Amino acid sequence: MHGVTIAVLKVVIALSLAGSLFVQLVMLPLVWNDLADAGTPAPGRIVFIVIFAAGILTLQVFAVCVWRLLTLVRRGAVFSVRSFRYIDIIIGAITAASVLTFALAVALAPGGPAPGLVALICGGAFTIAGVALLVVVMRRLLAQAIERDAEAQTLRAELDEVV
Repeated sequence: MHGVTIAVLKVVIALSLAGSLFVQLVMLPLVWNDLADAGTPAPGRIVFIVIFAAGILTLQVFAVCVWRLLTLVRRGAVFSVRSFRYIDIIIGAITAASVLTFALAVALAPGGPAPGLVALICGGAFTIAGVALLVVVMRRLLAQAIERDAEAQTLRAELDEVV
């Protein structure tokens, strides 16, 4: 991966993190006030704000881990055991986002919007869970690549001894 690509990705991640902080610090209090003005009871407001804040947190965790993986790519060390820590956290963040999306659907279901919208949100939760499973598969592919690299290094060392 080229250095320019990594730099551009890091700029996008930094802007995304800045935007997510703005949403957490400015927009969520405004949503709280709008829900209060609409007559939503306090427990309902708490549920929605907590779900949205936790959802944003999962995106922030994901972004930081991708940043760390990009740093490993730049150093040529992405094919190492250190990568697994970040990938495992990414899998957890995506899984948490899926659970939060489903929780949003459950919170909206009683007397909320049309049942079709709740079903669409449940479908979104299912799709996000699928992304988590895709990352699990990619993690296994990374593990296989690391194993093959170790085998190749061992064979190279043995060949060097023979020559």
